[in-house]
Amino acid sequence: MPEWVWFIIIGIAAGWLAGQVMKGSGYGLLGDLIIGAIGGVVGGYVFGLLKIKSVGLLGALITATVGAILLIVVVRGIRRGTR
Repeated sequence: MPEWVWFIIIGIAAGWLAGQVMKGSGYGLLGDLIIGAIGGVVGGYVFGLLKIKSVGLLGALITATVGAILLIVVVRGIRRGTR
């Protein structure tokens, strides 16, 4: 399968997993994809800083999920701070 297809599948799965972990019900297909994709970038950056290597599809899923969770925490913090 092309790499971009895996990126989309992992993004959707990571966004959905992050929504479940953070006591949410997910953000819909597009929302999960966006959160998962941005989470992949965030997770990759954080894992790089911590010198953690992720390998394969499972590693990519874990990295994107951790990044998506961090993203949700930050967004929720910003929302609470503006109220």
